[in-house]
This record gives sequence, structure tokens and C-alpha cells, in this order.
Amino acid sequence: MGEILLPAIGVVVFYLLSGLRVLREYERAVYFFLGRSWGAKGPGLIFLPPLFAKMQKVSLRVMALDIPPQDVITRDNISLKVNAVLYMRVKEPVKAVIGVENYLYATSQLAQTTLRSVLGETQLDELLANRDKINAILKEIIDTRTEAWGIEVAAVEVKDVDLPPEMKRAMARQAEAERERRAKVINAEGELQASEKLAAAAAIIGREPAAIQLRYLQTVNEIASENNSTTFFPIPIDFFKGLADVIGRRSEAPAAATPALPASTGGDTVPAPPRRSRAKLKA
Repeated sequence: MGEILLPAIGVVVFYLLSGLRVLREYERAVYFFLGRSWGAKGPGLIFLPPLFAKMQKVSLRVMALDIPPQDVITRDNISLKVNAVLYMRVKEPVKAVIGVENYLYATSQLAQTTLRSVLGETQLDELLANRDKINAILKEIIDTRTEAWGIEVAAVEVKDVDLPPEMKRAMARQAEAERERRAKVINAEGELQASEKLAAAAAIIGREPAAIQLRYLQTVNEIASENNSTTFFPIPIDFFKGLADVIGRRSEAPAAATPALPASTGGDTVPAPPRRSRAKLKA
């Protein structure tokens, strides 16, 4: 009897020990007993009846899926290549195993199709300027579709946008033209502000006659500080204006009257005798 009992106990002990499994903190075991799902177990030490139960390990860590470059035609008919990266984690292990055959492959394909469809409705300028908004739209769409698979999408990031060479040249010309426009606008604004300040300074100098003399002395001091052999002395324009006024008043004075011959007392003026020529006088 003992010879039969000891081997039986050894077989039972071996059967129990062979059914023990150790799972890490980030792992869960979806096990099936006689083909039927009995939920998920773990982490730590678990027991699965050998020959009758099978399990499939699922990691709960965040995984990064690289979305390969996709050929996209934007809404403004520009062809480009775009790739992205998807961050996801398994939220419900049972759904991830039962709801879809391969949740990693299914999520990757869904991300590729969603990327093409979303960028196909977006213009190039919006893609380059509002990338955060596009990432949020991609995340929302993919997360909604994968919720039935027990997948939670943490983030979707568009990495590279490969533009055609002719489009890069066109964008470079556009950027150069925009820079030139800004430079011209800034220059015009500077000229406007300078003219306003000059007008204000001229008004102040016009109200104070001594200010123009002080400005004159300051200009002479600045010229003399450069150690030049020739010094220019500017003459105020008002000096020429006063001189022109004096000359104008003199030219407007009335001319002196020519004296008339005196009249005779008898009435009519006696005409003077005609003057004889030198030839007659000599004769």
C-alpha cells in the first residue's frame, strides 16, 4: 500500500507545482479553463491547472507604436509623406485578448488609416502651424475606436512631414517675401515716428527763439569735435528772409519827379530856339 501511495503523492505534488506561475507587477494572465475564459490573474504567484487551463500574458505598460510614413494628399492638393508615433496601453486585458486577434497589429493599422483620413481634410499651413490640434484629433478618434478592445491611447504625435522639393523652395520664397514686407513696414513706421518727433521739435523751437541759437551752438560743437580742418558755419534761413524784406521795400519806393520848365507870365510857354550845329557856328 505504501509503495502505491508514495508515487501517487509525488504525482499530485508534481501536478500542483507544475501549475504555478509567477507574474511581474506589470503583467496579467488571461487564462482559459477548458476553452472558457475565467478572467485575468496576477500579479504574483498564480496557479493554473495543467492540461486543462491555458493562459496568455498581457503587459500593462505603455507601448510606443511607430506609424510608418504615409502618402497623404492634403485638402489644398499637396502630396507629402507623414509619419507618427502612437503611445498606448492595455487597460482591460480580457478585452484585448478576446475582443481582437492581435491588438498591436489592429491598433497600428487603425492609426495609419486615421492618419491618412485626418490629414487629407487638413491644409498644409494648418498641419505645420496647428500640429497640437491635429494630434488631439488623432488621439480622440483612435481612442474611441480602440475602447472596445480594452486599449487606452495615451498620445499620438506627428513626427516628420516630408515636403516635395518644389514646395520647400516655394515656402522659402514666401518666407523671404514675408521678411521683406515686415522690414519695409518697420522702416515706414520708424520714418513716421521720426517725422512726428521732428514736427514736435520744430514746434517747440518755433515758440522759443533762443532754442534755435542753442541748437546752432550745439551743431558747431559737434562739427568741431571731429578735428576737421574746415568748419562750416550754418546761417539761419530767417537772416535771408529779413534781408529779402529790406530789399523789397527799397524797390517799392516811388521814383523822384522830373522838374518842369517854368511857364511865362504871358500865358503860353515860349519854345526854346533850336540849337545850331557846330558846322554853322564855324561858318
